[in-house]
Amino acid sequence: MKIEQIYTGCLAQGAYYIESNGEVAIIDPLRETQQYVDKANKENAKIKYIFETHFHADFVSGHIDLAKKTGAKIIFGPGAKTSYDIHEAKDNEAFKVGNITIKVLHTPGHTLESSTYLLLDENGKEHAIFSGDTLFLGDVGRPDLAIKSDLTKEDLASMLYDSLRNKIMPLPDDVIVYPAHGAGSACGKNLSKETVGVLGEQKKTNYALRADMTREEFVKEVLTGIAPPPQYFAKNAMMNKSGYDAFETILKKGDTPLNPEEFENIANNEDALVLDVRSEKEFVKAHIPNSIFIGLNGSFAPWVGALISDLKQPILLVTPKGKEKETVTRLSRVGYDNTLGYLEGGLQAWEKAGKDIETIESIDAETFSEIFKSQNIKVLDVRKDGEYQSEHLEGDNVKHFALDYINDNMNAINKNETYYVHCAGGYRSVIAASILKARGFNNLVDLAGGFADLKKTDLPKTNYVCPSTLN
Repeated sequence: MKIEQIYTGCLAQGAYYIESNGEVAIIDPLRETQQYVDKANKENAKIKYIFETHFHADFVSGHIDLAKKTGAKIIFGPGAKTSYDIHEAKDNEAFKVGNITIKVLHTPGHTLESSTYLLLDENGKEHAIFSGDTLFLGDVGRPDLAIKSDLTKEDLASMLYDSLRNKIMPLPDDVIVYPAHGAGSACGKNLSKETVGVLGEQKKTNYALRADMTREEFVKEVLTGIAPPPQYFAKNAMMNKSGYDAFETILKKGDTPLNPEEFENIANNEDALVLDVRSEKEFVKAHIPNSIFIGLNGSFAPWVGALISDLKQPILLVTPKGKEKETVTRLSRVGYDNTLGYLEGGLQAWEKAGKDIETIESIDAETFSEIFKSQNIKVLDVRKDGEYQSEHLEGDNVKHFALDYINDNMNAINKNETYYVHCAGGYRSVIAASILKARGFNNLVDLAGGFADLKKTDLPKTNYVCPSTLN
C-alpha cells in the first residue's frame, strides 16, 4: 500500500494518491490531472476511482478531466447531484482498491454531501481517514457554505457535531488524519500548519472534538469568528457540480505569446484585465497603465478569487519569463478560464515598443515614520480584520481598509486625498494600490516592508492582543 499526499501551498490543499496491487484511487485531485496519470503509469498501475470528499468551494477539482482520461469512476457521498456521470455512494459503502478497502462515512455539516473516506489496510485494520473539510488539524470545516432555503448555518453546524461524534471520534486514536486543507485555507479559521496528524492527538487538542462539549457550545464556537466566504467560493462549487472546459483547452488558449501591439489591441477590444504577476518590487517600479498586481510569490490564486469578481473576465498576463504556463494553471485552479495570452518579452518589450508605463511611489518604514510624525497624512491599513485588531498604528488618520473587501469600500475614501498604504509585509499593499490606481486613485504611496517594519519604529501602536483571543 502506498499513500502520497500531493500538497499545493498556494491553495493550502492536499490531494491524495493511494495505490495497492496495481490499482489507484485519487482523492480530491487538482485541476491539472496529467500528474496523476503519469504517476500511475510510472508504477504500472491503473486509476480505478476518483473520490471527492464534497463539492469544493475553494478550488476547481480535476475529477471530470481525470475520469475522461482514465475511465475511472467518480465517487461522491450521499446526496450529491451532478450534471455528469458519478457514483453516488451510500453511507458505509465499501470500495476495493487492490488489497485495501475504502469505506464511505457520510459526514454532513460542512456541506450536505460531505463524506470522509476511511481506509482499511490489507488486514482490514482502520488505518487512515481522508477527512476532506469535515475535520482539519486544529479545526473543522466551516458550516456556512452550503446553505439551502430550509437550512441555516446553525443547522449545518449541528449536523457537523453529530458527524464528528458519531462517525469520526469513535475511530481508534492511531488512525492517521489526512485533511483536505492546512493553514492558509479560508475553509476554516484555526487550521494547523501541519498537513498530516493522528486522530488521538486531535481528540486532545482540537477545540471542536472536546468530549464534554455540548451541541450548543459546539455550534457557538464553530460559528464564532468566521469571516465571510470569498466571493468565488459559490462559483467554484457550482463548477465542480456542473462541469467545466477541459484543462488542456484552457492552457492552450492562455499560453499564447502576444507582441505589444497584439497585447494592447486585445486589451482594448476584449475589455481584458491586465494582470501583472511579477514581484511587488518590480510592479511599483514600472507597470502597464491600469494593470492589476497579484504576484505569484504570494497567495496568488485565493487573492485572484477574492478580488476579481467575474470568473469569465478576459485576462491578459504580464509574467516573469518562463512562468506563463504556471500562471494560467494557477488561475484555472480557481475557475478563471478566460486567459487570452501573455506579453511576450514582458515589460521590457512593452517599453521598447514605446508604450506608456506607470509607477507607484514606495517608501521604507523609516521614511514613513518621519512623514507620519511631521505631517497629518492618511494611512490605509489593508490587512485582515484580525491582524488589524491584534495591533495597529494609533491615530485618527489611520483607517482600516481590508483588501478582502476593497471592491465594496472604495466610496469610503477620497480620490483627491493622498493615502499611504501598508499591509503586513508589502505584498497586499501593492495589490491594493494597483486596484485603487486602476480606479482613478492616483495619490498613493506604498509602504515597503509593511507593518513588520513599522513595528521596529517608535510610532504609536495599540497594545498587542493575541489573535487567538479575539474570537
